[in-house]
Amino acid sequence: MEKKVLGKRKAWRCWLVLCLAFLMGIGFVPETGIFQAYAYNEWITTTKVPTGKTGKQMTISFRLKNKSGEDAEFAVRFSDDGVDIGDEDEDDLKYGYTFPFEVTDSTFENWKSVGKIKEGNDKTVSISGRVRRDLQDGYYTVPIEIGMKDDSGEWGQCAYEDVRVWISRSTGGNDDDDEDANKTYDFVLGEGQSTPDGVYPNVMNFAINLRNNSPANVYNVKASIILDADTEKFPFEINDVNYDRMFEKIGVDETVPLNYSFAIREDAYSGYYPIAMKIFYSDSSTGEELKTFETSFYVRIHNKEKEDEYGEFNENDRTRARIIVDAFTTNPETIIAGDSFELVLKIKNASTNIAASNLLFSIESEKVSDSVVFTTESGASSVAVNSLPPGGVTELRYLLKSRPGVDQRSYALTVKTTFDSPEYKNAKEDLVVEIPVQQIARLSTGTFEVMPDSISVGSESNIMFGINNTGKIMLYNVTASFEADSIQTVESYVGNIKPGETGNVDCMVTGTAATADDGKVKVTISYENENGDVFTEEKELSLFVTEDMSGMEDMEAWNPEDEMMEEKPGFLTGFLEKYQQQLLPAAFAMIVILVIVIVVMFVKHRRAKAALQTDEDEEE
Repeated sequence: MEKKVLGKRKAWRCWLVLCLAFLMGIGFVPETGIFQAYAYNEWITTTKVPTGKTGKQMTISFRLKNKSGEDAEFAVRFSDDGVDIGDEDEDDLKYGYTFPFEVTDSTFENWKSVGKIKEGNDKTVSISGRVRRDLQDGYYTVPIEIGMKDDSGEWGQCAYEDVRVWISRSTGGNDDDDEDANKTYDFVLGEGQSTPDGVYPNVMNFAINLRNNSPANVYNVKASIILDADTEKFPFEINDVNYDRMFEKIGVDETVPLNYSFAIREDAYSGYYPIAMKIFYSDSSTGEELKTFETSFYVRIHNKEKEDEYGEFNENDRTRARIIVDAFTTNPETIIAGDSFELVLKIKNASTNIAASNLLFSIESEKVSDSVVFTTESGASSVAVNSLPPGGVTELRYLLKSRPGVDQRSYALTVKTTFDSPEYKNAKEDLVVEIPVQQIARLSTGTFEVMPDSISVGSESNIMFGINNTGKIMLYNVTASFEADSIQTVESYVGNIKPGETGNVDCMVTGTAATADDGKVKVTISYENENGDVFTEEKELSLFVTEDMSGMEDMEAWNPEDEMMEEKPGFLTGFLEKYQQQLLPAAFAMIVILVIVIVVMFVKHRRAKAALQTDEDEEE
C-alpha cells in the first residue's frame, strides 16, 4: 500500500514538472520564477534556488515560519518521505526526484535545533549535506522534515516541506574540484583596539573583537582561552570552569565581541602577558569536520615589580623536603554516592637527601552547592607524623562518607600538609587526589496498558507503558522484551533516557498458544551504563490468550429449534391468518345479531307469559 501511495505521489510530481517545462518551453513563464514560486510552502520559503555541485558540501538556506499557533522550539532534518534510496528508476533521475545528497546512518536521524520561534514569526535556517557524484545537471527536490519539541522535551514530527535545488556537475578542473581545499580560514583578534589594561586589585573588564577574515562563513564557532595555573603565563584568577564563547555562525568579515571579566592575581607581576586562544569552527552548518585555529592577544597588568635574583634575605628561603601522594586506594574500590568508604593514602618524601619532621596532614573536601562532598565518618580529619626520612613512605587512613545527591564524577580531596625540614620551618604543601564517585542507575515503570487484555490465538494486543529514569545517570540503549509461552517473543527499542526523563514503550504482541498458566507475561527491561555494562530488570503483566473460536461461529449461529419453528402451518391456521381482517368484522356482526335474537325471544316470552296470566284471572 505504501509503495502505491509513493508511486502516485511521484507520478503527480512528474506531471507537474512536465507541465512547468512545457510552459517554460513556449515562453509563458520565466524559468527562475517558476521554481522560486514552487519553493514557497506553508512553513518554508526561499528567496532563490540553492545551488550546489556534485561531490561538494552544499548548504540549503531558507526561512522557517512558525505556523503551529503557539510559541515553540523547532528543529529540522532531511526527510526520507518518498525517498527511494537504492531503488531509484529512470523517472527519478529524469524528473529530479532522486535524493541529491549522500546518505549515511545519521542523514535522516539527527535533528538540527533551530531554537525557539514565536507564533507567526520566522527564522533563517540552514541544513547541509554532501552532493552525490552520480547526478546530472538539473533541479532536484529535497524533502525537509520540521520537528517541534513537545512537553516531554522530545522532538515530534510537525510538518513536511519540499525545497527545489539546482545541481551542476563538477568540471574536474583544479579550480573546481579543489575549491574547498584551497580555502584558507583566518581569524583576526583585537583589530583596531588598544591593549586591555588592568591594575591590581581592580577587576579587569574588557572585550576582544574577533573578525572572520575567511573567504566563507564559519559555523558552530567556539573561542576558548587557554588557561594556565602558572602566574607567569596567565595573570588572572581562574574562577570559572571555562571561558568559552560560542557563536552559531560568523559571516565573512563579520566582527563579534568576546567579553571577559577577570580578577588579577595577587602574585602577578607588572608587564605584558600573551593570552593564548584556540578557535574551533566548522565550514558547514551541520558541524561536521571540526577545525581549529590558534591565535593570541596581549593584556597589560599593573601590580608589583619583579624581584631581582639578589632579593632580601628570607629566613624560610631554604631547601626543604618534597612531600607527595605516592598512591591511594579506597575500600571498596567503587564508591557509591551516599556510602561510606576507607581512604588509604601513601605519603612519600620524594627528596633524596632532605628529611621531614613534625608533619601534620589535614584533609579538606571539594564543595558542591556550598556543601562538602566527603565527610569524616569517624576519627579526626588531621593526622600527625613525627618524621619521614628521604624516600620514606607513611600510610594515612581515613574513614569517609560521600554525599548521596552528587553527580557521577571525580571530586577533589586536598591533603593540606605542614612540615619542617632542617633548613626550612613550617613548610606548607597542598596534595590533591581525585576520588571518583559513582551513581546507581534507577528506573521505574508506569502502569502497563494492555489493550485488549484477552486475545485469541493469532490476534494482537497493544502494550504501552513508560520507563522513568529516576537516577542521576543516563540509561543507554534501553529495550523492553516480552516473553511467555502463549505469545511470540518480541523486543521494543526505547533508546537513551536522560535522568529525570521518561521513555515510552509502544508495541504489539501476537498470541501463539492458549494460556495454560496464570496469564503472566515476563517483561525484561535492559539498559547499559556509560561503560557499556548491561543491566536488566524484570516486571510482569497479565495477558490471556484463548483458542481461536472463529470456526465455531457457524455452528453457534445454527439452531435446530429455529428450523422447527419455520415449518409450514396447518390448513385451519393458514386460513385464519389469510382472512383475519375479513373474519373479525363478520364475527362481530354475528355476535350483534345473536344478541338481538335473544332479546326479541326474551321479550316475546315475557309477553306470552303475561297474556297467559290474564286469561287465568278472567276464568276465575
